[in-house]
Amino acid sequence: MTPLKIGDKAPNFKTLDQNGTMHQLSDYKNKKLVLFFYPKASTPGCTTEACNLRDNYKRFQSLGYKILGVSADSAKRQQNFILKNNLPFNLLADEDKKVINAFGVWGAKKFMGREYEGIHRTTFVIDEKGIIEDIILKVKTKEHTLQILK
Repeated sequence: MTPLKIGDKAPNFKTLDQNGTMHQLSDYKNKKLVLFFYPKASTPGCTTEACNLRDNYKRFQSLGYKILGVSADSAKRQQNFILKNNLPFNLLADEDKKVINAFGVWGAKKFMGREYEGIHRTTFVIDEKGIIEDIILKVKTKEHTLQILK
C-alpha cells in the first residue's frame, strides 16, 4: 500500500490523458484535486466508482474540486470508458505506471484465491497547495462521493 500519508506533499506527476493532453500536478495549483486510482476501465467496480463521481460532479465543481482518474489503461481504452459512461472528467492513461508508482498504489493483490500484481483502488484528496489532505484506501464504489466529501 501507499507509503504516502495525510500531510505529505503530493508527488509531482506528468502524464497524458485520454486525448493526449499532458497533465501535471502544477496544473492544479490553487485548486482542490481528487485523484482516484482504479484497476481497469470498464470493469464493474471501476464503472460503479466512476459513475458515482460523475453523478455528483456538479457538487464537486461547486466545492472547487477537479477530478482525475488514473489507471494503466491505454488512452483509447480510457476514451472509450469516458464515452460509454458519459464521464465529465479526464482519465490519465498511465501505461508506464509512473504516476501509479509515484503514489505507491501498485502491488500484490488477491482475488478469488489468486495472487497477482495490480493497482490498489485508492483515492487521494489534494489541497490547493499540493498537500494530501485525505487518502481513501477502502473505497466503497457506490458511496465514493460520500467518502470524499464526508
